[in-house]
Amino acid sequence: MEFKHQPVLLQECINALAIKENGIYVDGTLGGAGHSKQIVQKLSSKGRLIGIDRDEEALNVAKTRLKEYENVTYIHGNHDDIKEILENIGIQKVDGILLDLGVSSYQLDERARGFSYMGDSLLDMRMDQSQELTAEIVVNEYTEEQLAQILEDYGEEKFAKRIASNIVKQRQEEPIKTTMQLVDIIKKSIPLSKQKEGHPAKRTFQAIRIEVNNEIEPLKETVRQCIKCLKEGGRLCIITFHSLEDRAVKQTYNELEGKCTCPSDLPYCVCGYHSEGKIINKKPIIATDEEQEENTRSKSAKLRIFEKKTNETEE
Repeated sequence: MEFKHQPVLLQECINALAIKENGIYVDGTLGGAGHSKQIVQKLSSKGRLIGIDRDEEALNVAKTRLKEYENVTYIHGNHDDIKEILENIGIQKVDGILLDLGVSSYQLDERARGFSYMGDSLLDMRMDQSQELTAEIVVNEYTEEQLAQILEDYGEEKFAKRIASNIVKQRQEEPIKTTMQLVDIIKKSIPLSKQKEGHPAKRTFQAIRIEVNNEIEPLKETVRQCIKCLKEGGRLCIITFHSLEDRAVKQTYNELEGKCTCPSDLPYCVCGYHSEGKIINKKPIIATDEEQEENTRSKSAKLRIFEKKTNETEE
């Protein structure tokens, strides 16, 4: 299957990164290289792009699409390990980092990967095919309580307990191995009157995917590590696709920006608060009506930008 990926908020991301032609930039979610191609086109031969992805198929596609550029370094890895990855290739600080979180259009469309509830395939959902944990393991080996908690926390599913209970009942008869088996269980668990807003399996599949790929738990620390890796004035741009991700990014940005707690009548700050930089956009940037019409995936996308403080001494 052809690796199709339409980059979301493309121009908005390029503008937000404020690319310097001799700078060093990281695309922590390289994917089909949609964003990366626009970044590298703005770099001189002295500039450098580091592309990271957990999905080896995505890396291979990116290498083909960016083959004319010699200043690209490809890393099979997880953006959660960005500090270690950069240190391993001899880089301490970079000028900008982009993270396009969530699952790619290709992964959703490639039914063999098990991300989609629209076709039948084995329950997999791994972004990194070398890892052991799969959706099949989650569905068949987690306790009923664990399943319900995941569906509530990561899917915000109102019928989490009922779905978890029915999953456990079904797997006692036979293992649940395919996406359609899971979809059938979900449909039977949710009243028909409540199945009018979108596909009934959407929240459950999202929750299991997040659990399989550990997408939320390390996110706040990843944001902190990314900002530590930025040069003065460097920018971190993060695109999220659901409220859990967006909330984590927003909260971490606010913590890192810091806030003076001194009374307003004091002539100078005495509380000693520390700031790592500033939030560029208090409200997230969303796709234009035109983009949302052309690319439905962009409807839930939110872009938040953070700029590293410029008057501190680099460590």
